[in-house]
Amino acid sequence: MKRYQLFAVLSVASIGLTACAGAVKSESAETCRKALDVAYQELNFAESQGFAGTVNYTKAASLLTAAKTSQTVEAYDSCVSNADKARYYIAESKKG
Repeated sequence: MKRYQLFAVLSVASIGLTACAGAVKSESAETCRKALDVAYQELNFAESQGFAGTVNYTKAASLLTAAKTSQTVEAYDSCVSNADKARYYIAESKKG
């Protein structure tokens, strides 16, 4: 009888831990998605203002491609980092 109780406790514990891990992943995924959305909006605005030919604009576009790739492979920290770097270069492209 004790073997079944131990199995039940371990099953419930593993399900609980799995749920916690999934929640963190979802939060990281959401942060990544939001960072990409903002960066792409800023990139589109910079393009509409005529900054598409600058070196900084090109760097930003490359970083956003890397961020999107990171999102695809679920490397969310890298995704957010690249999106933030892209936003920096977008701001720099507007300065001229």
